[in-house]
Amino acid sequence: MTVSYIPAHAQAHAPAHVPDHESAPAPVDPARWPDVVRPPRASALRTAVAERIIGRALARLPLRIRHGNGEPSAHRVPRQEGALPTLTLHDPGAFHRRIGADGLIGFGESYMAGEWDSDDLVGVLTVLATHVDDLVPAPLRRLREAWVRRRPEQQRNTPEGARENIHRHYDLSNELFTLFLDRSMSYSSAVFAAFPASPATFTAAQHRKIDRLLDLADVGPGTRLLEIGTGWGELAIRAASRGADVLTVTLSAEQRDLARERIAAAGLTDRVTVELRDYRHVEGSFDAVVSVEMIEAVGAEYWDTYFAALRRLLAPGGRVALQAITMPHERMLLTARTHTWISKYIFPGGVIPSREAITRASAAAGLAAVADDGFGDHYAETLRLWREEFGRRADSVAALGFDRTFRRMWELYLAYSEAGFRSRYLDVRQLLLTADDHGPREPR
Repeated sequence: MTVSYIPAHAQAHAPAHVPDHESAPAPVDPARWPDVVRPPRASALRTAVAERIIGRALARLPLRIRHGNGEPSAHRVPRQEGALPTLTLHDPGAFHRRIGADGLIGFGESYMAGEWDSDDLVGVLTVLATHVDDLVPAPLRRLREAWVRRRPEQQRNTPEGARENIHRHYDLSNELFTLFLDRSMSYSSAVFAAFPASPATFTAAQHRKIDRLLDLADVGPGTRLLEIGTGWGELAIRAASRGADVLTVTLSAEQRDLARERIAAAGLTDRVTVELRDYRHVEGSFDAVVSVEMIEAVGAEYWDTYFAALRRLLAPGGRVALQAITMPHERMLLTARTHTWISKYIFPGGVIPSREAITRASAAAGLAAVADDGFGDHYAETLRLWREEFGRRADSVAALGFDRTFRRMWELYLAYSEAGFRSRYLDVRQLLLTADDHGPREPR
């Protein structure tokens, strides 16, 4: 089932908000969260098999399993230094039933429902991500198809489908993203000067990331720059401040509107054009093309189309600078067509590529990677700062109309993503691509 979240302020029938600090959890709204409000139907056999497999897997991992009192914790007690992260099962029956029916989708929905919790959510998820290949015994991995679902047809990134997929995430609310992003409104990995990262250095780190990409693309005075995926306009602003003429395209109306406001406030409307347009429909010739963590939203079946568009739009001697999240190739092959908790609730239509997939698809379009730099540790720190700020601003998120189930979903999404980078299951890379028939120009 596809889920589309509508904040309470847009629903006259929405239930009253119950703050997180109250002892009784807010009820799950069945209209918003039909697959969370109750465990799915599952045979006793599947549930029993799931319980047995999960029990044996968790027993081998550096985790502490605890059975709670049936209610999610209102205040988590942080784990002590050196102690194992604890996974607390408030409703073991529902937890195993959901996983037996829907695998990892059920695991995520069980957290949204408050059926399990942790004193160190990132720690638990990092352990699971690190040992992902060991969770199911090898003889049973052949039965994987019985537990996974194919991605829904409506999530395909056709021009119409891509608009809807982007709308479901990026058009949630500009105010929501403002609450936890830094003041640059950058929603991608920063590049920090030192660890541990701190909120005080966050915006400088985001600018460092942007400037590295603009340097890769050799963006300077008079550069005709195309940005695919506007975000909230910060890269376009910094490029225009260098003297570039920028066309930036997005499928998010909310992002377009705020980006235009921010560009106008910077006095750069004469140098930046923001359009609501699919990358497939862009025309023109550009000295540089930059795209930050947008390839993940393209969809595996459209990667060839995406790179062909980049090659078509690139002027002779031009450069393409990309920032992309990646995962190991074999893991990508297993998940590319699988419906996951992330694709159901967070990024419909999204697929994280491998380095090999990027190399193959770009080469088929006549583009060659001439620089490739990974910095996954920086994304883990970026996500930590977002997650901690989101937690601090929980009351403000609630005031926007996002209910407790949404907040647990977003908390899990940020922690799940951070764990992916901490376990090195995921990486993030900046790549420079040039046309095969034109070597890269010497930097200015």
